Order: sequence, then structure tokens, then C-alpha cells
Amino acid sequence: MHFTRPRDLVVAGLLGLGLGYLLFQTAYGSLPQLPLLAGVTFAVLAVLEAVLAFSVRSRIKNGRVVGAIGVARSVALAKASSLAGAVMAGAWLAALAYVLPRRDELVAAVHDTRAAAVGVVSAAALVAAALWLEHCCRTPQDHDRERTRGTTG
Repeated sequence: MHFTRPRDLVVAGLLGLGLGYLLFQTAYGSLPQLPLLAGVTFAVLAVLEAVLAFSVRSRIKNGRVVGAIGVARSVALAKASSLAGAVMAGAWLAALAYVLPRRDELVAAVHDTRAAAVGVVSAAALVAAALWLEHCCRTPQDHDRERTRGTTG
């Protein structure tokens, strides 16, 4: 399994941005008001993944037994979370890009701007926490291989 590449996250974010903006462009008038705390779910997931990352990192550093299946599941969780967070960050950015210029003309856009800002920050936090978790799941041999590649290449 390869670790998450930045281009994968950029593509996912652009996909979310494009589809989200298209959705807002065509259907904003018929959508319900965006819940202010809708994006907070991603912040909660980010906190949980950060705690898991520090736990895995501590166990690996101290040489305590870490189950290979548990680490593989953590990496899979991290990869899925980073991609989902990137897509949703793009979608929330699309919402923000759509409603921010319309704040003066639409009353709903004022509330939706705050909800979109919360969503963007929460989704970005999830991406960061997921990448940190993925980094913490690397074995010390992975770090050594990267250092030797960087100095010889």
C-alpha cells in the first residue's frame, strides 16, 4: 500500500469543489439552510484520529507490540479520511465561494457563510489529522529508507 500522495488530495478537493459549486449554482434556492454544526463531525473525527496517531506513534517508538492488522486498519482509515476530508473541503469551499459574494442580497447566505467556514476548517483539520495518522503508522525502517533515498537521490 502506498501512502497518500498530495496530488490525490488535490484531485479529490478539486472534484468536490467542482461538483459542489455546480450543485450550488443550480439548486441553491431549493436547498435548506446549511446547518452551522454540519461540518463539526469532521472536527470530531480529526480529534479522534489525532489521538489514535499519538497512541500508535508512542507504541511504535517505545517498541511495544503493535498488531500489524491494527496498523493496517489505521492506515486504511487515514487514507479514507484524508480523501473524504479533501472532497468535503472542496465542497465546503464551493459553498463558501457561492454564498460569500451573495451575503448582501440573500439573508440565508449570511448564515450559510458561517456554516461553510466551519465546514472548511473542520474538513481541513480532518485531512491534517489523517495525514498525521498515516505518517505515525510508518515503521522505523520506512523512515530510514526515506532518509537514504533523500541523501543519495
